[in-house]
Amino acid sequence: MSEAEQLFHELATTLPNATESRMFGAMCIKAPNGKAAAMFWKGDMVFKTDKTTEPDLLSLDGAHVFSPAEGKKMGGWIVVPFHYKYHWKTFTQSSLQLATSAK
Repeated sequence: MSEAEQLFHELATTLPNATESRMFGAMCIKAPNGKAAAMFWKGDMVFKTDKTTEPDLLSLDGAHVFSPAEGKKMGGWIVVPFHYKYHWKTFTQSSLQLATSAK
């Protein structure tokens, strides 16, 4: 298991109200209401964002809008590379709050 995957599992099991699940065939973290908040994708993390936080995440080197398939970008979901691993916990917590408040 890679260091990135280990960190994902640590976040999924130690953050309050987080539940490990699957989305698009990938491991994800869901809020108590069943809404996805973050996802492990090809060694990086993908975080649910809103219009306020999305520009901040996109300003990170290598971050980009998530695209689960060629040409199918998913607005509101930003891929953050592994070299930002020390920020993943904070980003996951923010994404969990956002997902929890979703209807």
